[in-house]
Amino acid sequence: MRVLICLMMAIWLTFAPKPGNTHALDPGYLDLRQLTQNTWQVLWRVPDVNGQPMRIDASLPMVCTPAQGPQPIFDSVAWVTSWVTLCKTDLMGHPITIKGLEGQNNDVLLRVQPLKSAIATLRFTPAEPTVLLPQNPNTWSVFTNYFWLGFEHILEGWDHLLFVFALFILVRNPWRLVGAVTAFTVAHSVTLALATLGVLRVPAAPVEAIIALSILFLALEILKHRDGQFRLSEQYPWIVCFCFGLLHGLGFAGALSEIGLPSQDIPAALLAFNLGVEAGQLIFVTSLSLGIYLWRQVTRFESSQLIGPARSITGYAIGCVSVYWLVERVSGF
Repeated sequence: MRVLICLMMAIWLTFAPKPGNTHALDPGYLDLRQLTQNTWQVLWRVPDVNGQPMRIDASLPMVCTPAQGPQPIFDSVAWVTSWVTLCKTDLMGHPITIKGLEGQNNDVLLRVQPLKSAIATLRFTPAEPTVLLPQNPNTWSVFTNYFWLGFEHILEGWDHLLFVFALFILVRNPWRLVGAVTAFTVAHSVTLALATLGVLRVPAAPVEAIIALSILFLALEILKHRDGQFRLSEQYPWIVCFCFGLLHGLGFAGALSEIGLPSQDIPAALLAFNLGVEAGQLIFVTSLSLGIYLWRQVTRFESSQLIGPARSITGYAIGCVSVYWLVERVSGF
């Protein structure tokens, strides 16, 4: 089954589209900041889709005027608009809707900052485009929303998944693999926290290029594998993963900074986000392992003659994709 997975992934990696931005952490963002008892400052950030704002719009309750803002302006990353709205009654306890979200694949984060209560962080999804503003927000809402944001990011970030898949090919021992993935997340968490809090500032473009190089390094390790001879990534996978995890953490810290962290719950938000990343990685690895186990139980298929060619094809495919990303990202400097 490992042979079959290698071949299928090699085919997919060779012919699948290679998006320029492989970090999928690009939800919409709505910020409501209370100025006085009846007025709120609204910031609405819409993801860019081929040079146009995504066809979604934030709609405030009918008690607020205006309920929708002016046309957004492109700021080189997303489409942003802001306005001040006057609400006849307390906004908390009323519903807010993201129109058109049910037809998209993105989520929208909502941060509500009342004058006299705690900051609340909520999440709109295509399945639930309407949320009710809580009258008594708590830290648990921050934790759950940032956990799912981290979980979805790792499962939609192609370069992160490709890095983890290359580890899956290299490291045969399950516990060593789990340890390597966990080391990757620990390092990921350190640089993500430092960069998000403004302690560490690194230009995004070189980081993205080095991330592509880290995947290329693992591809070369796959191709240079010889039975009975352990490569560096096979003998000390946690060290390799920790070093590269520091880079991958910087890779999407900029996007998380744009979304923002709730000022009163920064530790909870960062912890939840990184736990979501770890959960996504482990589920990805578990799914691959479970697929191998089920295939072996059903077919009893195991061909040692195909393992070498399949490993080589997969290594070349991963290498081609990583080189493509490297050239694309370097050319964008």
